[in-house]
Amino acid sequence: MTKWEYVTVPVLIHATKQILDNWGSEGWELVQIVPGANPENLVAYFKRAVN
Repeated sequence: MTKWEYVTVPVLIHATKQILDNWGSEGWELVQIVPGANPENLVAYFKRAVN
């Protein structure tokens, strides 16, 4: 059975691609993005398999 680890990350609208690319390069898969506390922020949820 695959085991997963998860992380939540604040994402600034003006740097979305860079932030997502950085986490993706570390093996994290984006699960969902939801609105943050204010209109300029988002919260990204990532997962990756645990070895």
